[in-house]
Amino acid sequence: MRVIIIAEAGVNHNGDMKIARQLIDKAAAAGVDYVKFQTFKADKLVKKDAEKAAYQTMSTDKSETQYEMLKRLELTHEQHLELIDYCKEKKVTFLSTGFDSESIDFLVNIGVDLIKIPSGEITNLPLLRHIAGYNKNVILSSGMATMEDIDNALTVLQKAGQDKDKVILLHCTTEYPTPFAEVNLNAMGAIKMHTGLQVGYSDHTLGIEVPIAAVALGATVIEKHFTIDKTMTGPDHAASLEPDELFKMVSCIRNIEVAMGEGVKKPSSSEIKNMAVARKSIVAACNIAKGEIFTEYNLTVKRPGIGISPMQWDDVIGTIAKKNFLTDELITC
Repeated sequence: MRVIIIAEAGVNHNGDMKIARQLIDKAAAAGVDYVKFQTFKADKLVKKDAEKAAYQTMSTDKSETQYEMLKRLELTHEQHLELIDYCKEKKVTFLSTGFDSESIDFLVNIGVDLIKIPSGEITNLPLLRHIAGYNKNVILSSGMATMEDIDNALTVLQKAGQDKDKVILLHCTTEYPTPFAEVNLNAMGAIKMHTGLQVGYSDHTLGIEVPIAAVALGATVIEKHFTIDKTMTGPDHAASLEPDELFKMVSCIRNIEVAMGEGVKKPSSSEIKNMAVARKSIVAACNIAKGEIFTEYNLTVKRPGIGISPMQWDDVIGTIAKKNFLTDELITC
């Protein structure tokens, strides 16, 4: 199965459409499947006096509220349409996370067929219920969640009309950047075993090692933040990949994807030609006269593996030589 790679532009456009288009350019060049933005109205998302997360204060104006920060990062409906058209031009699929029912309706109405539910909304029953009414393909992130939270969200979705088999669950740790010791990547497999659903991984670590490892562990979706420049002002830039890193991550994932194979242990077509070179045969350890008994003293094993396999050693020992053998000559019975 081909891994779906989502390049999370998020709000790294900083409210600037020129930067947003540059992000699309870089995502398309890297070969991702989707470039994802965020669709919200600050008035519906956060109280006006809500504080920012600690990581957000490190790269934004410390005096502004979370509301003020998000207000600067809103995209208008018209801007969404511009970005969709630009994605089509660049042959990469537009995606956006909707944070409220009206945003979900808007995204569906403009043709976004995949609904991404962010980690913070996994306990938002009204939103989950609204999303389920569309019964579209859903990707649900599970940052900060327990298995019980996941179960509860799936129950709400299914009761409201969502086909369970259209849901992919993403393991995630909601910290920017995520310390390696808190990734808990094995939880992805636990989610899959518990729910029976496809799983993926939404990554907030620095670098590309962990998403690549997630693919090796069975992730069918990888989501990763990226930016034009990590030093830019904004809440998510510092924990994002730069374009060259994104390109490398995609390339590595595609290589791992192919390397996973079919899961049957057998010689590959390319290594069959090496079997004779690398394996050994039973040969004469010294000159052996016709009629002599083969013993562990006059036989040995050496390359190449074009004669009797050493696995037949016990069958050969004790039998009689039917001809003369010179040292290093392949034994025949």
